Amino acid sequence: MSRQTTSHLLMIRPVQFAFNAQTAVNNAFQSTQDTNAQELALKEFDNFVGLLRKKGVDVTVVNDTPAPHTPDSIFPNNWISFHDDGSIVLYPMYAANRRQERKPHVLETLEKHFSIKQRIDLSAYENNNVFLEGTGSMVLDRENKIAYACLSQRTDAKVLNDFCARLGYTAQAFTATDANGFPIYHTNVMMCVADRYVIICLDSIPDAAERKTTVTCITKTNKAIIAITLDQMNHFAGNMLQVNNANGDTFLIMSSQAYKALSSEQVETIEKYNPILHSSLDTIERNGGGSARCMMAEVFLPERAV
Repeated sequence: MSRQTTSHLLMIRPVQFAFNAQTAVNNAFQSTQDTNAQELALKEFDNFVGLLRKKGVDVTVVNDTPAPHTPDSIFPNNWISFHDDGSIVLYPMYAANRRQERKPHVLETLEKHFSIKQRIDLSAYENNNVFLEGTGSMVLDRENKIAYACLSQRTDAKVLNDFCARLGYTAQAFTATDANGFPIYHTNVMMCVADRYVIICLDSIPDAAERKTTVTCITKTNKAIIAITLDQMNHFAGNMLQVNNANGDTFLIMSSQAYKALSSEQVETIEKYNPILHSSLDTIERNGGGSARCMMAEVFLPERAV
């Protein structure tokens, strides 16, 4: 059985982080264009990596390159995913400037430590203007081989089904909207699947039948449901990731904004399962429209012998 969590993460250190107008057209979480976004984001990134490493999480940091300019490179989980059978998957990206994030030096760095046995490249779907943006579009229950996905301009059902067929997953697709009725651009802002629980904004699934089907799917995996509100989701309380360290200790990782949005009861419930780690990511969240989970690409690849 596949593991749900890993102690290995890939993170991309930004060099020209900025508000991306190409993604803002359907990412309602982008709100600000800070003139000093790169400087502030770099500090947030380094502090975040430091927090993870202090807790024994293995983080492979790869520096982005100035050219081509990739303002969202700090969110690598959208263009690539790594799997425990040695597979990597490359994904079709909505924004043209995000497609340039697939830079060879990222994989070259990883291959020094991990074994890549198979490349599954779905990026050709970009030619048909249909997209699936990695573990942003899909929230994976790796143990039970379920791919949860809210369909949107960034998450196409055909590509989702192709991913599932190739990797042996079952799709659990639904429609999710924000408080204004706009489609939620990425599933990982409204739900997080951990080893024994799922954090989800059920209020964002307007169709009662789809909501019931999703709840039933989660319940069948024997995971507890921790519900968050639409307002909490807007503060990135769904954009979380459970990781473990070298000792096998698990943590739920989130931004400080997300942590502050949780009620004391929700924090208490989560901490019955694992400690919470949070770091301030305000600049990255305002300008990039993504948070802690988006910044971490989980590496499940087999490790190379030292």
